[in-house]
Amino acid sequence: MGAARRQLFQITAVFSMIFALIGFSYNVWRMEISEHNNTMRSASFELLLQLSELEAIVYAAHYDNNLIEGNPRKGWIKVNLVHDLALITTPELQQQTKQLKAVWQQNWSLMAEEQHSSNAIIAEIDNSRAKVRQLLSSLQ
Repeated sequence: MGAARRQLFQITAVFSMIFALIGFSYNVWRMEISEHNNTMRSASFELLLQLSELEAIVYAAHYDNNLIEGNPRKGWIKVNLVHDLALITTPELQQQTKQLKAVWQQNWSLMAEEQHSSNAIIAEIDNSRAKVRQLLSSLQ
């Protein structure tokens, strides 16, 4: 009877260790997912803020003819910041912000005078926003 108790104790100890390892592993995995999601959310909210400020710059330049609020140098800062922030997000969003930067580069000098240029920039801002919203909705 003593050998059977010892064997039962050993089996219980092994199963307890296995369950502890499984629980610990799940907890670590869940914490990593939570940290990833928090990072993505923070980056996404900052991207949305910067995209809105870039849109305000384009509108000030084109519709208000305000070269102080619509200063293209401010726009370059925003575009580069958006592109840099996207580096910690998804490849799709990184590609979209690369496209935004390319469209900005092609159209910034004419955004105050030409409707087509300001519309092209605004369209890419809207596309970037859509990718950010898509990223936010995909988080667990």
